[in-house]
Amino acid sequence: MSSPEQVRVVLVDDQQMVRAGFRMVIDSQPDLTVVGEAGDGAAAVALLRRTPADVVLMDVRMPGTDGIEATAQVTALPDPPRVVVLTTFDLDEYVLAAIGAGASGFLLKDAAPEEMLAALRTVHAGEAVIAASSTRRLLQHVAPMLRSEQPATPATPDPGIADLTPREREVLVQMAYGASNTEIAAGLFVSEATVKTHVGRVLAKTGSRDRVQAVVLAYRCGLVQPADLLRDATA
Repeated sequence: MSSPEQVRVVLVDDQQMVRAGFRMVIDSQPDLTVVGEAGDGAAAVALLRRTPADVVLMDVRMPGTDGIEATAQVTALPDPPRVVVLTTFDLDEYVLAAIGAGASGFLLKDAAPEEMLAALRTVHAGEAVIAASSTRRLLQHVAPMLRSEQPATPATPDPGIADLTPREREVLVQMAYGASNTEIAAGLFVSEATVKTHVGRVLAKTGSRDRVQAVVLAYRCGLVQPADLLRDATA
């Protein structure tokens, strides 16, 4: 039996060799353990109905029930695990759909092992949107689609966004740029504890399940523009 301190991970990918590689890296860590594997979305949902887990690494493109539908079903379970979507740059539309389905983050399939391990830990802790570098790179591709999903109208802003204080808006913008709590604290000259408090209020006021959902809302409402992200990434 795994110790209570360990983060329980389920691997979902139709390629057995990919799962084997992930398992080897994850099980080498004292605070992480793989508690199950599945080769498709339907098998993953069935597994997670009977196996408690904290984080799921979910490939989006699989035969049968794909990762998007599986993510929606998994996040609807009682006490659901957080889902990290495995993707590549040419699958941006799948990333967007998976986030809409409830994924808490995303990770490039060719990411370094250290980045994958950091992703599992940060998503489990609920403190980051995954590594800031990956977030910025992916959002450069995904952000334009977030603004084009719905017709541009001068409708009233989302009530949750409107309820944010100026400082909370500032924090949300930095979250949208892919900044970690540490980076936000340094940029705003406040403590990390203060940033965590602001992030918690942003999530509560916007009705966001996690930071990824809040970031998506920021782009959809126009609080952050894709051009802003590109300018920030090249600064």
